[in-house]
Amino acid sequence: MFRLQLVGWQMFLAMHVFLLLPLTQLSGFFFTVTLTARLTVSPSRFQIFEGDSVTLRCEEDDSSAGWTLTRNTSKQQRTQCGDVQALCNISSIFEADSGVYWCESREGAISNIVNLTVSGKLMILQSPVLHVMEGDDVTLLCQTKTPPSILPAAFYKDGSLIRKQPTGHMTIQHVSRSDEGLYKCDISGHGESPSSWITVTGDTLTCLCFCRFQHSQCDHNLMTVFALF
Repeated sequence: MFRLQLVGWQMFLAMHVFLLLPLTQLSGFFFTVTLTARLTVSPSRFQIFEGDSVTLRCEEDDSSAGWTLTRNTSKQQRTQCGDVQALCNISSIFEADSGVYWCESREGAISNIVNLTVSGKLMILQSPVLHVMEGDDVTLLCQTKTPPSILPAAFYKDGSLIRKQPTGHMTIQHVSRSDEGLYKCDISGHGESPSSWITVTGDTLTCLCFCRFQHSQCDHNLMTVFALF
């Protein structure tokens, strides 16, 4: 079995561009990635209100690997997050802290990647931080910054209205690949949330194209193939 390890120089600023790679194109090779650290976020969501506190932590299986919590943001590229290597506490987060966060070892191995969006708007869309498995149920919540935080909301996928919900939340049952896309919500009188990409994973190898922050064109030399579990 061929084992592929992601190294630090391959990490660049991420956009939500996912290319499916059929197994038939792998010519009999199997690619696996061993992640010995996992990045967790508290509160557990992609979108954060500006001014809120956020804690990011590298949960590591091997502390001797010397894991560092690293980030690429709109104001800083490839910097350590926090004073403690595997822990980052942000007491008051700003829009400029939006970006890609991950754990990286001295040898260049990386953890899962979390893309945080810090919003100065009056509302956010709460969605799962981790990838969603096919067949799971997924709940999206449209939340305002000030009370009442839960109001009737309209939910959109790829710019098209899905449905309106009087309770401010929507559940997608038994998700499939067709549910993958860019989601946002809207509450009358409060505006709309930022958009979040929801990825639905199965047994297919996925190619994630790392791109320059806030740019739509990918540099194909920066592509990395990895397995999503």
